[in-house]
Amino acid sequence: MPNAANTTIDLMADCLEGLRVVDLSRNLPGPFATRLLADLGADIVKIEPENGDPARALGGLFEALNHGKTTEKVNFRDPAGIQAIKDHLKDADVMLDSFRPGVLKGMGLDAETLYALNPKLVIVSILGYGAAASTDANVAINHDWADKAGHDINFMAMSGVLDQLKTAKGEQAMPNIQFADLAGGSDTAVIALLAAVFAAQRTGKGRHIAISMTHSLYNHMVMPKATGMLVKSFSGVNPPPQYDFLGGLLPCYRLYKTSDDRYMAVGSLELKFWQGLCEVLGLPELKNKHWQLGVMPNMPDSKEAAKQVKETFASQPLSHWTEAFAAADVCVTPVLTLDEAKEHPLFAHQDDHQATAGWQVTATAN
Repeated sequence: MPNAANTTIDLMADCLEGLRVVDLSRNLPGPFATRLLADLGADIVKIEPENGDPARALGGLFEALNHGKTTEKVNFRDPAGIQAIKDHLKDADVMLDSFRPGVLKGMGLDAETLYALNPKLVIVSILGYGAAASTDANVAINHDWADKAGHDINFMAMSGVLDQLKTAKGEQAMPNIQFADLAGGSDTAVIALLAAVFAAQRTGKGRHIAISMTHSLYNHMVMPKATGMLVKSFSGVNPPPQYDFLGGLLPCYRLYKTSDDRYMAVGSLELKFWQGLCEVLGLPELKNKHWQLGVMPNMPDSKEAAKQVKETFASQPLSHWTEAFAAADVCVTPVLTLDEAKEHPLFAHQDDHQATAGWQVTATAN
């Protein structure tokens, strides 16, 4: 019987057939980007230094990111190694790298050199803090961060995203998910890359795109930028993250601890969901204490509602509330551990690398 995850991915594996990508990147952001492209049918040639991608030392990470790709090793300091890369690029659609600005030029792989070989080539460089210059005269870039070293935690810190991750007590949280690498780097790179390839197919001209993980993350903060202004409109102050509109300020949208020190995630943002939540909790008197009915989070009724809901959730263990809300369509779920998520029916179609496709084909044209 075929693996359900592989079958799901295979339904999209013809989308990028014929797209040739040369991947010079290492570690996580670039290889995850090309993993996504490979799942969509792209032909990926991964070129590593002679000592290998550092991700090879991290257990199954390298295989999870790079299975199905053609891998080669070259000496990036040897003209013969650079020539081997150029040979691949002559008929490639995309080259992706994660070097600091200026490194490609030092190796003889700068855009001007490569466009003499292949004018339709799309070059995508995943950078930490972006480029120090732009071809757009209308864009003023004025910082000296382009050549600074960094990792995910640094890009998150400089974008303002890390500060948004606070505990209910206002303590700084340390994330175990690489938001800058994956959302700011990989996903943003794939979107820009495919758009540039589409343009190159129509115009015959490639382009060199610098993906800034820090700037992309900053752009992702569309909600706290907007909700912060909303909260300030009725409270008079900019809220700290844990008291932002969706950061724990609303009784209908927050985490509640259970009697066994686990958590239930309540996302009952709309009135109908909040009222359904109140029914399950046996708190019908709270049904009209909702922000859509004018009960704002700074009002006594809202604070009292949060207190009662908190006390109710704290009276029973996670298993009780998971069962109680199983049939209730009110946006309330248990906070699962990674092991629990792996075993949940939602992820029954994960592949041998514990991955699942983020897409499903539900219909195709005849």
